[in-house]
Amino acid sequence: MTSHKQSGSPSGESVYLAIGYLRRPHGVSGEIIMDLHTDFPERIKSERKVYIGETYQAETIESVRAHGKGLLVTLSGCKTPETAGRFRNQWVYVKTGEVPPLPKGQHYKYELINLDVVDDDGNPLGKLVEILETGANDVYIVRNESGKEILLPAIPSVVLNVDMESHLIKVHLLEGL
Repeated sequence: MTSHKQSGSPSGESVYLAIGYLRRPHGVSGEIIMDLHTDFPERIKSERKVYIGETYQAETIESVRAHGKGLLVTLSGCKTPETAGRFRNQWVYVKTGEVPPLPKGQHYKYELINLDVVDDDGNPLGKLVEILETGANDVYIVRNESGKEILLPAIPSVVLNVDMESHLIKVHLLEGL
C-alpha cells in the first residue's frame, strides 16, 4: 500500500493510506473509474467508508465492479456523470485505524517510516524516511542525522529483519553503498 500524508501528521491526527485514484466518470449512471493503489483490492466494497482528495472528504462506496486493471465505483449520492465528475483526478484514502492487521511478520509501509536502520553489525545508518515504489521492488530512503541519504532496495538479501517492538530495521549493505 502507498502511504500519503503520513510523516507530517501531528500527533493524534488521523493518518491516511492511499488505496486508489479516481480518473473520470464512466457511463451514465454515476460510476467513476478508479486506478488501484492497494495490495488488497478485495477490501474495496459496498458500504466502505473512504476519504477523497486533499481535504479527505468522507464518502461511502455504494457499488464496485471490476474494470480492466482497476475498478468502477459508485459513491453514495452519485447518480450521473456530472455528480461523479466532481471527484475526477483525486486520491481515495482510508484511515490507518480502519485497516485490518496483516499476518505476523508483514507490515504496512506507513508502519516502517521513522524506524531506525542499522547494518548487520548494529552500526546506525539513520531513519527510514521514505519508501519509493519502483515497480521491481521498493526502495527505502534512509537519512542520517547529518542529512546524508542511503538508498536501499527492499529485497530479502538487503532487509534482514524488521523488529517493530525495538523500532529497528537491520540491513545488509551491498558493495558500493
